[in-house]
Amino acid sequence: MDQEKHPLISIVTLNYNQAEITCDLLSSLRAISYPNIEILVVDNASKDQPEQLITSRYPEVKFIKNQENLGFAGGNNVAIRQAKGKYVLLLNNDTEVAPDFLEPMVACMEQDAKIGVCSPKIRFHETQVHIQYAGSTAIDPMRVASYAIGYGEEDKGQYDQTGGQTHLAHGAAMMVSQEAIAKAGLMEDSFFLYYEELDWCEQIKKAGFAIHFVPQSLVLHKESMSVGKNSPLQLYYKTRNRIFFARRNLRGFQLFMALTYLVMLVTPVRLGKYLLKGNFKNFKIYLKAVCWNSILFKRFSSFRK
Repeated sequence: MDQEKHPLISIVTLNYNQAEITCDLLSSLRAISYPNIEILVVDNASKDQPEQLITSRYPEVKFIKNQENLGFAGGNNVAIRQAKGKYVLLLNNDTEVAPDFLEPMVACMEQDAKIGVCSPKIRFHETQVHIQYAGSTAIDPMRVASYAIGYGEEDKGQYDQTGGQTHLAHGAAMMVSQEAIAKAGLMEDSFFLYYEELDWCEQIKKAGFAIHFVPQSLVLHKESMSVGKNSPLQLYYKTRNRIFFARRNLRGFQLFMALTYLVMLVTPVRLGKYLLKGNFKNFKIYLKAVCWNSILFKRFSSFRK
């Protein structure tokens, strides 16, 4: 194997009580044309004990079993520490890939050592033609939100010429160089779910690396299969980590404005709506998420059950 032409790529995916969905991804990876990969499947303490199923069907996979659910950040970090590739590709287990998806991403990374991260074009698996990600806007420093370019649009090739530097990668499919990881560090474990890849992108950019969008590469995403759309878990971590992201990445007046917006404006409105609807469960979840960020509460209290 010509390591210069085809550097080793470590493909990492997380499994949590979704062995069959993970197997769908692994089957699609078996059909890819890139010749030099290792695949690491990290199981985040699934109740269904998937090791036998996955390793019997896919003996080429390195299976890593965590004794507890470490979330997206912590689970991926376990595999990144063991990855041998020049580049590490994080792939959600609810994705499926085009056979030739890897070559354009590798070519992107190989062209410039200062490209630390790249993400492919991502379409929704359900329709196959609607875009989820074709690059990203920057994080708005007050709203602490960004937008995926092209989201929801039918893919007619309108972003096929827009590849190149973008502000943020997409956590469902992002390739990161070992050099960038060495300088920026791993993902912050305490995010657990949501915003961790955005925070990581910001840390990698601060370390001097660029992020690129690669439209020639295609990944299909089933989206929110692990936690469920609009689930209590999603509400808690998206709320908590939006504020946490601001605390880690903003300073001075920008941080003041972000916290004022999120805590003094958004929080009362959301809590008021929950009260008016009699949705006391979401009221408590949202309040707990905001309070996690307060010095009056234990900083790393969890909501992992």
